[in-house]
Amino acid sequence: MPIEEGKVVEGIVSSITNFGAFIQLSGGKTGLVHISEIADTFVKDIKNYITEKEKVKVKVLSVEKNGKINLSIKQAQEIKKTARPIDIDWQQEARKQQGSSFEDRLAKFMKDSDEKISQLKKSTDSKRGGGGYSRKGDFQ
Repeated sequence: MPIEEGKVVEGIVSSITNFGAFIQLSGGKTGLVHISEIADTFVKDIKNYITEKEKVKVKVLSVEKNGKINLSIKQAQEIKKTARPIDIDWQQEARKQQGSSFEDRLAKFMKDSDEKISQLKKSTDSKRGGGGYSRKGDFQ
């Protein structure tokens, strides 16, 4: 089967480098999946996503005149998206809340909100390297 742009084909990971992975395709040809085409998220270490000798589906991005084949694993994955948002049974949601007073629902909302804010602050602080600055501008 000839290798054509836009086609999804199977291949075997022949080697992994710090900038991408080489994939052995049918017909003895080899293509490169750049690190940015491994997954939809930031990839620091390719070995966390694929291993050598693993069979993978890849999409052929381009076949250059010099024979280089550019591939993508993330574009080969079937993405199942619906055209409309999920259906919510609002009557069922209302029945769940029926036994609760407004104050109970508000208290639950506030508790959930505080937990989310706390998690966000922890995440932000850990990305910044901890403590940050005090209100006076001095280091903590």
